[in-house]
Amino acid sequence: MEREITDTVGKKKVTTLFGKSIVPEMFCARGVMVILTMDHEVSRLWKYMRNAKNMKQLEAKKTNFSLAGTFGCQPKVSKPYGLHPLFTSTTAVDIERKDPPTSVADRVVNNEGGMTIMKTRGSTMSPNVWKYGLAVLALLGLVFLLRNISILENWNCNTVSALSQLQNRIQSSLSGPVPVYHHNHSFCAHLGQKPSLEEELEERYLLSSIAWPGPPSGSGPVALLQTSDPVHSLFSILPPENEGRRYVGEQLEIIVQMYDFKGRAKSYGGDFLLARLHSPECRAGVAGVVLDHENGFYSVRFPLLWEGSAQVEVTMVHPSEAVAVLRRLREERPDRVYFNSLYRLGLRFETTVCNVCLSPNWGPLCDYTDPRTGEPWYCYKPKTLGCHARINHAKGGYLKNLTTNKEALLFQSGVNIKVPILASGKNTIKVLPSRTESAINLEETSGYYYQDSWRPLGAVAMRQFDSSAITRCLSNKVVHMYGDSTVRQWFEFLVEALPDLKEFNLQSPKRVGPYMAVDSGHNILVTYRCHGPPIRFTTVMASEMRYISNELDGLSGGPSTVVALSIWSHFSTFPVEVYVRRLRHIRKAVVRLLERAPGTMVVIRSANPQALDQQVSLYNSDWFSLQLDAVLRAMFKGLDVLLVDAWQMSVAHRHPHILHPSPVIVKNMVDLILSYVCP
Repeated sequence: MEREITDTVGKKKVTTLFGKSIVPEMFCARGVMVILTMDHEVSRLWKYMRNAKNMKQLEAKKTNFSLAGTFGCQPKVSKPYGLHPLFTSTTAVDIERKDPPTSVADRVVNNEGGMTIMKTRGSTMSPNVWKYGLAVLALLGLVFLLRNISILENWNCNTVSALSQLQNRIQSSLSGPVPVYHHNHSFCAHLGQKPSLEEELEERYLLSSIAWPGPPSGSGPVALLQTSDPVHSLFSILPPENEGRRYVGEQLEIIVQMYDFKGRAKSYGGDFLLARLHSPECRAGVAGVVLDHENGFYSVRFPLLWEGSAQVEVTMVHPSEAVAVLRRLREERPDRVYFNSLYRLGLRFETTVCNVCLSPNWGPLCDYTDPRTGEPWYCYKPKTLGCHARINHAKGGYLKNLTTNKEALLFQSGVNIKVPILASGKNTIKVLPSRTESAINLEETSGYYYQDSWRPLGAVAMRQFDSSAITRCLSNKVVHMYGDSTVRQWFEFLVEALPDLKEFNLQSPKRVGPYMAVDSGHNILVTYRCHGPPIRFTTVMASEMRYISNELDGLSGGPSTVVALSIWSHFSTFPVEVYVRRLRHIRKAVVRLLERAPGTMVVIRSANPQALDQQVSLYNSDWFSLQLDAVLRAMFKGLDVLLVDAWQMSVAHRHPHILHPSPVIVKNMVDLILSYVCP
């Protein structure tokens, strides 16, 4: 019944019960902590504790116990350790971490809402007093729980989720860790409905169009000193053709040469560079177009769109060697972000892992594939509940230690993540007023900033909208927004900008939705709903998980309807084929909407760069976003939709890159949409 093992973390002796180890998550800084819940494992533990013989054994071991309340064991930092996500709750879990935390206290489970038994030192309490005190408190806790069952039934989803996370963490801990499995690329990418021959050909074209050069094949991992170093690398501005002068309407070209940390010229391409031409005085900026010559040299082209001074800025986002690691992770480890679902039936709760693709080797699956689109989604089946008992969806966490020690050196902030490359000479130019009609190709540039105002180069004539102008434009209109949190920014902007647009309380979780805002006086309705899985929001009710294509099929549409879509960020950890399949369904739904309701205005938001560090790079690198952005543009090209180029609008602006762009950029996005809706 009882034995002792050595805990590998903290090197402490840990008492195990019923032949099962109480895992590191259940340790306090001073010993063993057990959470009392209505669970059969705890019932067995309680019966074991009540046994007088066992009590004498515990006393003989000089194990003194005292009662502690909810806050009897407060950790400084909660760091779940070493457990596979199949057996954990919605907390991010460090799966393959080799370095143990410095103290056992760092790994204590959050015991909110429970009572703990904590092993302490120096307490002198007789076994009888301890035993009867424990019995009384446990009985009181049981009575309290039973008296509040009706309240429990009315708890909101977040409260229930927290309780179930706690219970399932105990259950999963007693089950012990299992090895992490690696997904097969083909297993994940080709789930769902079989594409037609035409769709297969399009997919091949899309994948070939985003093919990225890299280190020579078969070269293997290289040492850090042989990788691209932005400090040693340089760029040079090519001289102008017109007697040393530059004019608005012409093109500026620069050459970038990459060197490694030893100062040796690179002989292959694949580095991820961003560039912009900007003027602090004019608050102007335009994104550059980078061309990789695959020999260590890169060309960057900028259209000259304003007169006055301008300066060139080049940034290495990732070296080519890091991009190769990102490509491998995308294809081999789509499980590096995992998801959970809570299952509930009465007072029984279970949490299991969910994802686009799961290995059936780890247990039976619940199949939640969408019957209309064929979009796949699976969860591991709960041990005691049916698949129909699922009540929510949530981000589970991020797997750690996905790279080797050598690969980790390729992702260092300030060393090789978003580090500027300096000019070999001057990085500034002087631009004179235009003297002839512009002859440069502007297809690669969607617009530029001047005086902090975005000036599109397409068919939309940009206007500036204050609150009254927005109200006039949107009067008698319905605006539906679907997607991730970057399109939710537009909803939040309109609610804040329009004093008469009142948000209707739908009792939705914060930052999740769905949301609705109404201006009854001007007959304006604005809604937001998140897209279907995969989505890394905290908790979304299962009944609210909707696929965009299905939502579009339910719209009446027409000239008074505006539809805004943004879907990219939550697909960065999956093979590109998963994203292509999702966009294919959305594109078909957009075509159907425009055919049955001509005049419907559809707006699609592109991806944008963001702040990066080592961890964010492995899950949401700008390189992932750039690849998805290229696919999005290609798949919606030629349709009667407006593309809001969030990528160039972020690269060209002086503000730092962040996932949710700054308010001035969001306002320019909304002004562009309104200029399209109300020309």
